[in-house]
Amino acid sequence: MKEDLQIIINNLPTDPGVYLYKDKNNKIIYVGKAKNLRNRVRQYFQKNLQNPKTIILVQKITTIDYIVTDSEIEALVLENNLIKTYKPRYNILLKDDKTYPYIVITNEPYPRVYVTRTYINDGSKYFGPYTDVRSMRSSLKLISSIFKVRSCKYYIDENVIKSRKIKVCLDYHIKKCDGPCEGLISQTQYNLIINKVEKILKGYVDDLISELQELMKTYSQKLEFEKAAELRDQLKELEVYSQKQKIITTDFQDRDIFAFAYLNKDCIATVFNVRKGKLINRKNLRLTLEISDNIDGIYRALLLQYYNLPVDIPSEIILENIDDELDDIADWLSQKNNSQINIKNPDSDELKELLKLCKTNAELELKELQITKTKKDSHITHSVYSLQRDLRLKKLPYHIECFDISNLQGSDIVASLVVFENGKPKKSEYRKFIIESVNNNKPNDFQSMYEAVYRRYKRNLEENKPIPDLIMIDGGKGQLNYAIKALKELKIKDYNIIGLAKKLEEVVLPDIDETLLLPRTSSSLKLLQHIRDEAHRFAITFHRLKREKRTITTELLNIKGIGENISKKLIVEFGSVENIKTKSIDELSSVVGKSKAETIYNYFHPKEQDNKLKLNI
Repeated sequence: MKEDLQIIINNLPTDPGVYLYKDKNNKIIYVGKAKNLRNRVRQYFQKNLQNPKTIILVQKITTIDYIVTDSEIEALVLENNLIKTYKPRYNILLKDDKTYPYIVITNEPYPRVYVTRTYINDGSKYFGPYTDVRSMRSSLKLISSIFKVRSCKYYIDENVIKSRKIKVCLDYHIKKCDGPCEGLISQTQYNLIINKVEKILKGYVDDLISELQELMKTYSQKLEFEKAAELRDQLKELEVYSQKQKIITTDFQDRDIFAFAYLNKDCIATVFNVRKGKLINRKNLRLTLEISDNIDGIYRALLLQYYNLPVDIPSEIILENIDDELDDIADWLSQKNNSQINIKNPDSDELKELLKLCKTNAELELKELQITKTKKDSHITHSVYSLQRDLRLKKLPYHIECFDISNLQGSDIVASLVVFENGKPKKSEYRKFIIESVNNNKPNDFQSMYEAVYRRYKRNLEENKPIPDLIMIDGGKGQLNYAIKALKELKIKDYNIIGLAKKLEEVVLPDIDETLLLPRTSSSLKLLQHIRDEAHRFAITFHRLKREKRTITTELLNIKGIGENISKKLIVEFGSVENIKTKSIDELSSVVGKSKAETIYNYFHPKEQDNKLKLNI
């Protein structure tokens, strides 16, 4: 050990506090906390060190700073704040925590509820972080459909209401808001609604259902049937939402369950948020490892950084294979939550199975991360490899073609074909089909899909072009079967084909009744959704152009003296034939001249022309 470092260590206090290791550039490379600063730091400089990463760290230390605190818990909080501020290389870091969205209930007399990625310590309540944005949107949709929470961005208090500066908006008229801006609902009544919203976000949906059922009975007994009916409708939606939340423990406890998987410096931690025995959220968090690759070290960093975020702290935290070295974390959380927090290993078969499931989720997410990193430098996009894995394809789906059908109540039926190579659109290969075999008055998506697929691959065979690695159909079993029928009639045998049903984003497979549900966050599902959405966009665009062209042909081109060029000018300027009908002669003259403007105006307003003729007579 260097002599100057030995002098620093010998003079360290024996109080609790935080120590900071710095390198030759005076940069902080590691932050730690200690119950006894001198004893803890001295452990790093023993001769019998086993951990190679610790050995490397010690070799880079040139000076040691420290901060004394009144207690070990204060040291714990300070350690976390310093790690977050300086991001030392050799500490375990929670990655990208600022990018996760939260749902916030603002600290206002009439609170707002919205999504944010910025945490402001102003007394507002934050729920999250949500790593699954779909889950977050589902909660928000439920809240907006049941409760009349204001969507405006104004700050509203009694002074604002008295000044009458804000008027009720459309939300009030369509019964989506009770009009707090004009004082049409009291602050007490409005905050009762917010309390119900908070219960949903905390996962206490069943408690809220029981509360509303009692209130509905009270209203019924008082013969206030309108209020009772409103609660009945709310209860129906809440019960559907509650049924979607899977009951995973029978003791109905609130707990967070943590498990992680790591390889080299990459670590994925999965958190199951269980409230009243129901799994209400799952989060995948990414950490980077440097020094501690033991279980307690990773859990220490994870718990410290995770619960320093604006998250709900349950009464019980379940981890795997821990000892009593996390007592200081439990004390810190208990102090922070003003209630006893227990950190423990699973003590029942039910919890062991749940922890196992949590661990499986972490391992799968780590594999996804590894695929991303492994294929990063390759010319093949990692999502293409993921798709091959998830669909169990023998051939890499490098070239994918997707079909979609578009029509409006059976009129102007068209099909689109989009082509993706290496997970990216190849727009030069996109194709459009005007469906000819289906009667416009009787839409038939199945027959339309059959025609599009048949025409596409009939031409491929004629031009000796290969069949794509994967054919994708926007639709369910019916569309898929008709596409397969077309391929069979063309005697094409070696192909891979799937459908993607929109309702639940299910992958429909040929000759199998059960659908395949890919993980919502998987890159393979995201790729399929991207391809499907692009096919839909391309089909809709073509359908609109075809419909507009038909509209122009049947309306403007019927006017004597009006040709295609003038029709296009008018459509570009005014947007549609319906808008053109409402324009005055002067407005039309600015585009096509007075003579033609009068011709067009008179065509769409024949009664006015007749009246003029009668007056002249």
